[in-house]
Amino acid sequence: MHRAALTNSYRTANLLIRSIENGRFGILVTSRVATSTSPASAAAIANRVAQEPFLNGSSSIYVEEMYNAWLKDPNSVHKSWDTFFRNASANAEPGLAHQRPPTLFPFSGSFPSASGSQSLSSVDSHRDIDDHLSVQAIIRSYQIRGHYFAKLDPLEINVTNFDRDGAWLKVYNFEEKDMDRLFKLPNTTYIGGGENVLSLREILKRLEGSYCRHVGVEYMFINNLEQCQWIREKFETPSSLDLSPEKKKTLLARMTRSHKFEEFLAKKWSSEKRFGLEGCEVLIPAMKEIIDNSSELGIESIVMGMPHRGRLNVLANVCRKPLEQIFAQFNSLEPADEGSGDVKYHLGMSHERLNRKTNKTIKLAVVANPSHLEAVDPIVQGKTRAEQFYRGDTQGKKVMSILLHGDAAFAGQGVVYETFHLSDLPDYSTHGTIHIVVNNQIGFTTDPRVARSSPYCTDVARVVNAPIFHVNSDDPEAVVHVCKVAAEWRAKFGKDCVIDLVCYRRNGHNEIDEPMFTQPLMYTKIKKQMPTLHKYAQKLIAEKTVTEEFVNQLNEKYENILVEAYKNTEKECDPTGILPEVLDHIGNAFSTPPPGNFKIHPGIKRILNARKEMVNNRTIDWALAEALAFGSLLKEGIHVRLSGQDVERGTFSHRHHVLHHQTVDKTTYRPLCHLYPDQAPYTVCNSSLSEYGVLGFELGFSMTNPNALVIWEAQFGDFFNTAQCIIDQFISSGQAKWVRQSGLVLLLPHGMEGMGPEHSSGRPERFLELCNAQHDEFPTIDEFFPLKQLHDINMIVANCSTPGNMFHILRRQIALPFRKPLIVFTPKSLLRHPSCKSSFDELLPGTEFQRVLPDKSESINSNPQAVKRNIFCTGKVYYELVKERATRGLEDSVALTRVEQLCPFPFDLVQEEIKKFPNAELVWSQEEHKNQGWWNFVEPNMECVVKHLGLNKEIKYAGRPVSPSTATGSKHIHKKEHMNHMNDSFN
Repeated sequence: MHRAALTNSYRTANLLIRSIENGRFGILVTSRVATSTSPASAAAIANRVAQEPFLNGSSSIYVEEMYNAWLKDPNSVHKSWDTFFRNASANAEPGLAHQRPPTLFPFSGSFPSASGSQSLSSVDSHRDIDDHLSVQAIIRSYQIRGHYFAKLDPLEINVTNFDRDGAWLKVYNFEEKDMDRLFKLPNTTYIGGGENVLSLREILKRLEGSYCRHVGVEYMFINNLEQCQWIREKFETPSSLDLSPEKKKTLLARMTRSHKFEEFLAKKWSSEKRFGLEGCEVLIPAMKEIIDNSSELGIESIVMGMPHRGRLNVLANVCRKPLEQIFAQFNSLEPADEGSGDVKYHLGMSHERLNRKTNKTIKLAVVANPSHLEAVDPIVQGKTRAEQFYRGDTQGKKVMSILLHGDAAFAGQGVVYETFHLSDLPDYSTHGTIHIVVNNQIGFTTDPRVARSSPYCTDVARVVNAPIFHVNSDDPEAVVHVCKVAAEWRAKFGKDCVIDLVCYRRNGHNEIDEPMFTQPLMYTKIKKQMPTLHKYAQKLIAEKTVTEEFVNQLNEKYENILVEAYKNTEKECDPTGILPEVLDHIGNAFSTPPPGNFKIHPGIKRILNARKEMVNNRTIDWALAEALAFGSLLKEGIHVRLSGQDVERGTFSHRHHVLHHQTVDKTTYRPLCHLYPDQAPYTVCNSSLSEYGVLGFELGFSMTNPNALVIWEAQFGDFFNTAQCIIDQFISSGQAKWVRQSGLVLLLPHGMEGMGPEHSSGRPERFLELCNAQHDEFPTIDEFFPLKQLHDINMIVANCSTPGNMFHILRRQIALPFRKPLIVFTPKSLLRHPSCKSSFDELLPGTEFQRVLPDKSESINSNPQAVKRNIFCTGKVYYELVKERATRGLEDSVALTRVEQLCPFPFDLVQEEIKKFPNAELVWSQEEHKNQGWWNFVEPNMECVVKHLGLNKEIKYAGRPVSPSTATGSKHIHKKEHMNHMNDSFN
């Protein structure tokens, strides 16, 4: 070999080694380094070096560059050049300054002579340099391409048949005898774990373990050396994937909950669509690992978006939505197609819970999403950014986002790229999102080979230099390690990263679909696949981390939790009754004057005294019912917001939730804000004189936090019609159109009391007409019927006649496992009616909202056969009918039944009341005109009940005749109409 060739080889080796160590593989041109040495002195050194015999007249430009680099940092050049420059600078004679390059393996001999002849030792030296480079190239090859050969597919269908050991030996001219040779490791790898020299065999073994087992890491496209080095350290350090025994037990417990939840749903609701997580049960411990580590790193709130697959499991086992609520939704639903409304696997939730690992409270919000896959991605980012903004979290250290994806949608939906595109923009960044792809390796029925052009479904993430961690979902410990790294990456660098959970879908697209139609080979293999939980349990038993008894106890414990929750779903919803001591405390606080020298109006003193007397007598009126409902929710941590014109006092001066100092301006006291030291906030605010704008605002407020009771009250029910657009376009149809739930409450003062056409009617007929209620088919009645009705209806319409029922229906808005708009027609004269009172006993635990209030008079129920007329009615008119019945002496023959919840219609309870009095004719009595009010809604529903019972009975109408106006403006005509109404009701 010629001397010049050897010199060039050595020079190239030096530059290549340095470029590799600096993360610039393939760039062989070193940049000039500015030094204190003048160009003349650098050139002089170059000329001096050119006199060295071993260079044989080689170009001095490389020498000059290396010399300049050496002046700045002697370690930036190879050790042999460092020695040479030191000797040359000390004026060593030509031929004496140079020493041969050091190698890992000592040899003797000289460089080739001028004639070109070589000694054996010089050939070995050159081989050492090439081998050193080859080993570094091998390491880099694993770092760049190792993920292609990783064992990522739990089904072992998509595997690469490539003999890596043999390949490296062949490509880099290594033989088996070289496998035990020692090589120095570069500073671009952590496989040494503190050792600087390893055998080639051990190097390959450790590289295989880091990059080609159950984790495949894509990161070498990232153009940031610090980030690349950080990722190398996390995956190359030996034993980085090892978990402690306690961590393994926790992982097994989480896997058990995930697996058993899906197993329980499959057993109880085999014919229901649920988009279960079977085949990727490891998602639950994966998400919990991210949340645990993020909480430890300072995160207080996580906003999540996800498709329907696995959503119920995530809600149950990550967010800890009560199992009773999830099971109640199954019991109250017929199988429904995707996109047909707010189906259970589209629902979101927001919940604060204690993280057991960190003992810190963390807020978890899952954003509701439609069937338009990935549409939720930018919404989650906007919600996260908003929360960061309002918290002053400019670096994303307290609020973060997690996005879950399906493999087909992640690769196919353009909004994924558009959302990534926002990730680093100053006004849109959320400082890093952790993306988790549930990679089923298939779409609905479409093979990925015909669904995407890229090798991986995750390739779109490369556009923002997001590292991608592919992991085999059948290795829970590898998954947990990857998730820990992802949380730490996001915390350190504030950038996106992607976890590709390579798994399978045990069932079809949904549990009813047959996947064997289109993927027979894949699903033949899936049917034979042992569940991940069972594999992992066997592994831990084999390594003696747990015993078989421990595994059985875990299974039994969670199964008992599921069974108990299922039993509890027989209740309609969470209880709305409260303890007597809570009633006393809130009632006393609400009836106590402000502390100190706060001067209140004398009329307010009388009101407070009257309230105090009611509390002592254990009775409530309408104002006290509201206060007890609000106060008890505040105690439970539920924010209550009451907004509208004059709501602080109440249009009819019944409420007085804000007391005004009589001599000091702008000094107020709000009793319900001072109930408990740790209560939720109570917001009561008089609004602008706008119905349209304010109702729209309150609707938006209610959609932001489902765990708040948001109420808008009209000054008079009639005035809602200037906000009809909000009601038509959003409140009545928002769930069906946009899959957005709202628990907004509308309070509409209503009643014919001679106050004219603009202060009488809240137009119940309009709301009932907007309800998606069925009239022509009697429903199936079971223990879940009331909840099913509430779930399926688009909004609830009620007309309460007792303070106790008002108390319960307000609390039920929060107790329900879902959110529906509630329209309540509230009274005016009943606010102070002496008979419109309820007992504390009607509010205690075990009590609830009564959809129908039967006639409980003893004279009626002691001889039901004697009842000749059963009058059904709703709201305030009941008290007028009671008075008229007594006047006419008909207490033994006329029953009065109140329908408190009009929509959804209580078919089951109305049926019971009709059957109770077999000889009675049926009458619907209302004070509104016949073409208004409740009649047009009630008549077909009652006819449906009568038909179902096989009775030949007519439902008679008693009330005002048709009219284009809601009410007369004449007191005389009003009284005349009232008398005619009473006559129609009882004759």
